[in-house]
Amino acid sequence: MDIELTYRKGLLRTIGDVEVSYGRREWLDSTPRALGPWPLAYQRFGETLRAVGDVEITYRRWSTLPRTVGQWSCECSRFGARLLSIGPYELRHDRGGSLVRGIGPLEIFYDRLGSRPIRVRLHDGSLSMSDDLVLALFLVLFWQRQAWEASRRANG
Repeated sequence: MDIELTYRKGLLRTIGDVEVSYGRREWLDSTPRALGPWPLAYQRFGETLRAVGDVEITYRRWSTLPRTVGQWSCECSRFGARLLSIGPYELRHDRGGSLVRGIGPLEIFYDRLGSRPIRVRLHDGSLSMSDDLVLALFLVLFWQRQAWEASRRANG
């Protein structure tokens, strides 16, 4: 089953049937504010995502990579350069390690430039994505985008 990711004005708007909402002044602040029915909570005066609905997120010290997402533990590479798993879902990366190509039963497809995920394919025979998979996909794409933006600022 294929699930489309849609964009408008450069911002992710939907993951299949789940809407990604932004504030009223999205042209000034492109930070997502809700994932479907779940509000997104950020660290005060920062861009660090602290919760999705009732699911709290903790981070490794001095890192932007998560330690836990609710009851899920997260595994990172030896030197903390990339996320390897989020709860029960193992992440698959491209050869360079910068793009996540899969999350558990999901395969992620990018546009021609490889900069924007446009579609995911669900390989477990389900007819829809579970809330857990939607959450895992959103978080991985959110953190990947943050890493790209930080790299662009550092190199720009």
